[in-house]
Amino acid sequence: ARSAGHYRRGGGGCAFARHDGVKTRVPVIGVPVQTRALSGVDSLYSILQMPRGFPVATMAIGAAGAANGALLAAGILALHDADIAARLDTWRSDLSASIPEEPSDD
Repeated sequence: ARSAGHYRRGGGGCAFARHDGVKTRVPVIGVPVQTRALSGVDSLYSILQMPRGFPVATMAIGAAGAANGALLAAGILALHDADIAARLDTWRSDLSASIPEEPSDD
């Protein structure tokens, strides 16, 4: 069975995403880990600086990036899996329904 993609997180220089981007033709999602030294900016730059020909989808630093990376991975898998597609559609509909039509200061 072929892998539908790679989802890895790494710290510091984020070498995993760089390595996987070079070694595979399946989608690679890089999630920079927030570090103490540079707040994750070092990880972000490492993923962003991939050379031409080795694309890595780059998410935001930290938990928000990890959540969005998981959603992107689910979206990729949903292209060929009706169950995942249906669950993702339901999740997105529920999220949309939870957002009020008019903003409030409450």
